[in-house]
Amino acid sequence: MIRLEVEGRGVTGEESVSVTSGFGHFTAMQVRGGRTRGIALHLDRLEAANRELFGAELDRERVRELIRHALDGIADASLRVYVHETDAGPAIVVTIKEPAGVTTPQRLLSVRYQRPDAHLKHLATEQGYYSRLARRQGFDDALLTGDQGIISESATANIGFFDDDGVIWPDAPMLRGITMQLLDRELPARGVTVGRRPIHVPDIASFEGAFLSYARGIAVVSGVDDVALPANAERMQVLIDAYDAVPWDAI
Repeated sequence: MIRLEVEGRGVTGEESVSVTSGFGHFTAMQVRGGRTRGIALHLDRLEAANRELFGAELDRERVRELIRHALDGIADASLRVYVHETDAGPAIVVTIKEPAGVTTPQRLLSVRYQRPDAHLKHLATEQGYYSRLARRQGFDDALLTGDQGIISESATANIGFFDDDGVIWPDAPMLRGITMQLLDRELPARGVTVGRRPIHVPDIASFEGAFLSYARGIAVVSGVDDVALPANAERMQVLIDAYDAVPWDAI
């Protein structure tokens, strides 16, 4: 950890424990040159989750001020904004770490778990357990599934598939990630059809490839369990080009 601030103030380890409860929500972004992609979408996410979890409004400009304060001249970083429950009301916590990139390709282990209130990026979840379980078994991450093996998302990212027409996202409880939303916006203009439908684990072998999208970028999925998937470099490049074309917003 490079820096942690609560409401714009640096805190000791003891103080941080006292104000960072296990109940809350967050958003994660990569910062380059003091800018990030989709800042309005990040603020929308925080604002909606704050209403749902705390019944409270969120001052969007205050969040931006706290991000700028925490960066304090740091140009490139992995940054998270948490909103935690405290006795005095929701507290905004900003953490700064070293910038991170994409590790690709990724192999996934399917597990029987779906996040509660999956549309929220919240803290009351066991997904971290399954991510560690997958890594202990030699995989890169866990693929979260529900009844009859219906696929929702990975433990840390959205998963998309290539079919004959374009990109298919699972139609199941999930978080609509910021990178996913940006791809949904950019791909149709590049002639790529984007859709959603229920996808089950046995369906994976029928697709022309798969990918993960998350704050760090886009990664190829090379396999799920013992099923190998084609890399499909040409179609992956279309995704990467679309994402690279998204402007970096001033914070």
